[in-house]
Amino acid sequence: MNVKPNAFLAKLRAGTPQIGVWVGLASPFAAEIIAGAGFDWAMIDMEHSPNDLTSVLGQLQAFAAYDTTAMVRPEWNDAVLVKRLLDIGAPGLLFPMVQSVEEAKKAVAATRYPPNGIRGVSTSTRANKFGRVTDYFTKAEAELAVLLQVETRAAVNLAVEIGQVQGCDGVFFGPADIGADMGILGQPMHSDIWDFILPAAKRLMAAGIPVGTLVGDSTFARRLLDEGFTFVACGVDAGILSRGADALVKSMKA
Repeated sequence: MNVKPNAFLAKLRAGTPQIGVWVGLASPFAAEIIAGAGFDWAMIDMEHSPNDLTSVLGQLQAFAAYDTTAMVRPEWNDAVLVKRLLDIGAPGLLFPMVQSVEEAKKAVAATRYPPNGIRGVSTSTRANKFGRVTDYFTKAEAELAVLLQVETRAAVNLAVEIGQVQGCDGVFFGPADIGADMGILGQPMHSDIWDFILPAAKRLMAAGIPVGTLVGDSTFARRLLDEGFTFVACGVDAGILSRGADALVKSMKA
């Protein structure tokens, strides 16, 4: 038994645009509903949801039967948490609030075994199918997506340097937090925020570094893909549910 190729990572490296979805309902049942929709990738969120390791495990298992690549955003750049997420089989991680090249290197190191990093070694995990994947220790790192999220003005200004850290597979812009840092709180689609993000995104693209983000407007998401973003999430599971429920009630009361 061999390491499974990472479909998201293969397309990312080929420059193929991919649409994604944010998953924060912390439910394997809800995750399976999303999994059948046909998104290229999904991000199981631990930063802004009640997810823990057990709920993340259940959601990874729910996605396993589908073609969508389900990755995880840990709540912080924490090597202990990263080790545990990798052991339960996360095929990709999005590290939040990366502020410097040093923090980017720390994130990558948490995903690498010694001597290239600090990941602890277990010989029997879900990731290696409990010892059955014979090439896990030599091939797993090449099939793991490491994505770094920039969320402040200072980090955006360093985006190319962060993206050039060896082992980084892509840079992800967090418009809500970037906007908050600019004094524009709660307006992630504000034009001033995107006027700041887009030139940095173009610099990354020129350097050959894949660029991603999350936006709630599908028209704008398509525009970003047309402009060279390679992985864009266009919705959040909780938002999809709440808007659908609101629309149904409104149509009935009308």
